[in-house]
Amino acid sequence: MFTSLFGRGGLRVIGLVDCNNFFVSCECVFNPRLRGKRVAVLSNNDGCVVARSNEFKQLDIPMGTPYFKLKPMEELLELTFVSSNYELYADMSSRVMSVLRDSCPEVEQYSIDEAFIIVDLPADSSYLDWGIKLRGKIQQWIGIPTGIGFAASRTLAKLAAKFAKKRKSEGVFVMPDDPVELLASTPVGDIWGVGGRLGKRLHDLGIRTAEQLRQADLQWLGRRFNVCLVRTALELRGQDVVPPDKLDHPIKSATCSRTFGTPIVDFDELRSSVAEFAEIACERMRRADRQAVGATVFFNYSAEYKPKELPAGTTSMTILFDTPTNNTSEVFEAISPYMKRMFIAGRRYRKSGIVFFGLECGAQCQPSLFPKAPPAIPDKAYQAIDSLNAQYGHNAVHALAAGIKQPWKIRRDKLSRQYTTNWNDILQAH
Repeated sequence: MFTSLFGRGGLRVIGLVDCNNFFVSCECVFNPRLRGKRVAVLSNNDGCVVARSNEFKQLDIPMGTPYFKLKPMEELLELTFVSSNYELYADMSSRVMSVLRDSCPEVEQYSIDEAFIIVDLPADSSYLDWGIKLRGKIQQWIGIPTGIGFAASRTLAKLAAKFAKKRKSEGVFVMPDDPVELLASTPVGDIWGVGGRLGKRLHDLGIRTAEQLRQADLQWLGRRFNVCLVRTALELRGQDVVPPDKLDHPIKSATCSRTFGTPIVDFDELRSSVAEFAEIACERMRRADRQAVGATVFFNYSAEYKPKELPAGTTSMTILFDTPTNNTSEVFEAISPYMKRMFIAGRRYRKSGIVFFGLECGAQCQPSLFPKAPPAIPDKAYQAIDSLNAQYGHNAVHALAAGIKQPWKIRRDKLSRQYTTNWNDILQAH
């Protein structure tokens, strides 16, 4: 049986707020000349398309298309490309979430451009009208267009948000009491939590639409697949069975790696890149109250063709820490002696990274039986550093080991200004 939803207030309802073409929308807020144009945001090192405006989508150029393939037709098709401005996007996301928290009693951020909201309006209220007002508030205060879907469960709310984006005049959709027709027209692979690979398996078994999955026998789904798909079927029936803790799993590893903007051959530059990535990953672990028992450092080098042919490859080494840690200075002290052994002189390195593993909750870490020397920079100092970076932007304070010039940084030749996080880039009114 499907759980009846609502037409008016009086029931606890789940909404999904999804920012439309988020990266492109952020660029358009501060550069209105991009509105109505064919705009695409490029990935790291300006590699491929990762976000598109509606006008760009009309050309049927898929996500992930390499920029070098599009560059020859850039002028002919009047295409505009911009590099990923992660600092701007993160700050704009924070502002959108701030508006949601100001308007809703419960907000569960799901990604940089999506959040679930829990709403319980009075019995004489309309969720459609309330959603339209919330959407207008975000548009007016932040400048970001959104699609908002309301339903009895998170899975249905995700579907409702997709339908909302098709309603350009309102941008809000309330799932009807019995959405048989809508679910019957939705491919099973489009359901949140199903995806292409699982969708193909279901399709081969005769479950081709969301409605067919909703009507499927739960015991059969559990035997043939797993409990997650059973939850999805229940959610399609209007039962809220995906609790918030399922949206935010405790991290079991922390990874930070980058492909360099240009290959590097100098060991000190390679070393500084790992220092930067270790610093980023350690900050993430501290934020999640996790400590790692060890780390794997790796370097990727390119193939060589002159003066003699050499294949591409990877060197790596795994290091166990004396005790679990998220202290950046301790980590760098532990991994530094090993990096020189990994380095092969004369090779052109194109990527490096660090993977922390065995993450444990800070309060549950087993202390060492033997006293150890205090870290070069105490944990309380990193709490202050993290606070400063959160307030003034990433890398406002960072380790000298990460270098100053950082020639290995990702290439962003088409980068817009950091309008909200850099004093030098703030717009000026004349």
